[in-house]
This record gives sequence, structure tokens and C-alpha cells, in this order.
Amino acid sequence: MTVEGEKLLREELSLLKTVNRPQISEAIKEAREKGDLKENAEYHAAREQQSFVEGRIKDIEGKLSNAQIIDISRMPVSEKVIFGTTVVVADENNKKITYKIVGEDEADLKKGKISVTSPISRALVGKNEGDDVTIKTPSGDIQYEIIEVKYV
Repeated sequence: MTVEGEKLLREELSLLKTVNRPQISEAIKEAREKGDLKENAEYHAAREQQSFVEGRIKDIEGKLSNAQIIDISRMPVSEKVIFGTTVVVADENNKKITYKIVGEDEADLKKGKISVTSPISRALVGKNEGDDVTIKTPSGDIQYEIIEVKYV
């Protein structure tokens, strides 16, 4: 996991514990005051939401406790693509695309962050600036040339 990914998970965990949890507890309390719990849709909805939030808290805590945090800015700079690097590639039409190789939980293609387990990442990792890479996709092979590798 990158430092940025850890920070985002810690922020989400804090929000769940300090904002969402108390709101749900209050909603359950208010729903209980309305009487019969068997027929109370608000109560059941609040309990379902509580179950989701508690599950997400456990999930995040588990990920953070088992995560190995990689600070790419402290790595020795080279031209090799590794986890955490930002890679600028050019396709066959010389269109430049920038990807950051991150952990599965951090991946967001709209932001240019791709999972280290994705086919593109697997093809790029271990390669150097100037290398040509072929990525096999269901719609056919894609050719990229690695233009730049950034350790930021």
C-alpha cells in the first residue's frame, strides 16, 4: 500500500468511527422510542446500516494492520518500474498515458491509478524507460513504450 492509500484509509476509518457510528446509534435510539421493533422499518434500516459500518471498520482495520506501507519517494531512483511508481507510456498513436501503480484498494482508473495486479501493471513492472511492452487484452494486444518512470 502506498503512503497516500494508507492516509485515505485512516481518514475513512476516522470518519466511520467519529461521525457515522454516533449518527447510527442515535438513529437506533430514536427508532426504539417509537415502539414495536418488529414493525419498525426505521429501526431495521438503522441496524442494517450499523452492520455495514461495523463491517467496513473491521475491514479497514484488518487491511491497515496487515499492510506494508511503501514510500516511493524514499526509494533509490532508477528507470525501473516498481510498485508505487508513476509511469508515462505512449501507445501506438504516440498518445501519452500516465499510470500510477498502487495496491488493489487504491486503484481508480479515472485518476490514473491502476492495481499492481492488473494486466497493464503486470506487463510494466520490472521494465525500464525506453522498453516496449505488449499487453494482452481480450480485444487484442496493446503496444506501449515506456517514456518515463517517476518516483514521486
